[in-house]
Amino acid sequence: MGSPTAQLVVAIALVLLAGVFAAADAAISTVSQARTDGLVRIGRAGARQLAAVVAERRRHINLLLLLRLSCELTATVLVTVSFVHWFGELWLAVLLSAVVMVVVSYVLIGVGPRTIGRQHPYRVGTTVAGLVRVLGSVLGPLSRLLIVIGNAITPGQGFREGPFSSEVELRELVDMAQERGVVEDSEREMIHSVFELGDTVAREVMVPRTEIVWIERTKTVRQALALALRTGFTRVPVIGESVDDIVGVVNIKDLMPAFMDPDGPSTVVDAVMNPASFVPDSKRLDELLKEMQRTHNHMAIAVDEYGGTAGLLSIEDILEEIVGEITDESDTDERPEVEELEGGAVRVSSRLGIDDLGELFGIDLEEDHDVETVGGLLAERLGRVPLPGAEAEVAGLRLFAEGGKDRRGRMRITSVVVHPADAEAVTESGARRRTRVPQPEERDRRVEHA
Repeated sequence: MGSPTAQLVVAIALVLLAGVFAAADAAISTVSQARTDGLVRIGRAGARQLAAVVAERRRHINLLLLLRLSCELTATVLVTVSFVHWFGELWLAVLLSAVVMVVVSYVLIGVGPRTIGRQHPYRVGTTVAGLVRVLGSVLGPLSRLLIVIGNAITPGQGFREGPFSSEVELRELVDMAQERGVVEDSEREMIHSVFELGDTVAREVMVPRTEIVWIERTKTVRQALALALRTGFTRVPVIGESVDDIVGVVNIKDLMPAFMDPDGPSTVVDAVMNPASFVPDSKRLDELLKEMQRTHNHMAIAVDEYGGTAGLLSIEDILEEIVGEITDESDTDERPEVEELEGGAVRVSSRLGIDDLGELFGIDLEEDHDVETVGGLLAERLGRVPLPGAEAEVAGLRLFAEGGKDRRGRMRITSVVVHPADAEAVTESGARRRTRVPQPEERDRRVEHA
């Protein structure tokens, strides 16, 4: 087979060739089809060859793996034979060749070339693509035969397309892109939100039952339009006997033409409403979004396991789970959930739990009330959806609702000023006032509820 020196020279050449194949493997595994097509359009040298290789990425990567292993194993055999000739002792020659080839394979094949291939994938790819295509044409049948044998021995796919095979790996890739400045932090959060959409159910984003603004089916178009204008909602659920009996949804675009008709203002809402869409409150948001797009529905009523109304949500609520809350210069800064005021009063978020409110004043609110939030507590006491300015007394506490129009023009309460009965409170305007709980007939005069 020639002198030991010649054998060693051939082994070194094979190691270098194996390094080239390792770099080509790493580069072809890293490049994207889209950017490769872009290189073809601008006429980059070797781009067409690279595009052809990427089009059959699996076959060419398997071929490069075969060639690299062939070079590596052949070089190991040659080094062992040379060492046997030089040292005479077989065990010593095998030991030395094993140590040398492990170090050489790790540095010159495993780490160095692969790092270069990943750092400069398009430069390496366009350089070696022509050689890879030629080798693929010559050795393609052999490579395919070995793949068939390997698949027969080992079940399942031995190669996965792309740089990731699971959602977790893709999320990690997005995080790495954000750390390197490839994508903005807001874009990273948006991409993560898309994945989380499939893990989020309707009950987590819906408007709770206690905050639903509704109208009875026997009310008139005039009353429905007044309610829509006052609250800012363009779609309002229509109920029958109770909020658990939602019979439809009335849209402001249907109310306006009906109101302009000579007999329109006195027409009952039942005549102009549309069918309501019902979904279980456990439905995943990604499925719900597809369904709402397919049926052209912008609002869905969420029902619980007993068939009762749990809440409602719109397509905008789902989209906000992806893009987040949108604020402008007219929006005020977010307040903390609990803000201490003068005179022992506190301003709390309308979504604060009643157990937390009870802890603030040393009373138990959970035992006698079948709601979970301060806003729900106020709605339960009033018997209707509270609007800004509504007030009530519950368990020796005075509650005053604060809020206004949200960015879509809808009236919402955002906070509630709470203080012991007969104590002064500070309202949102900053003025000190002594609140008095209005009697039922006074509430009906002050805040018309259609």
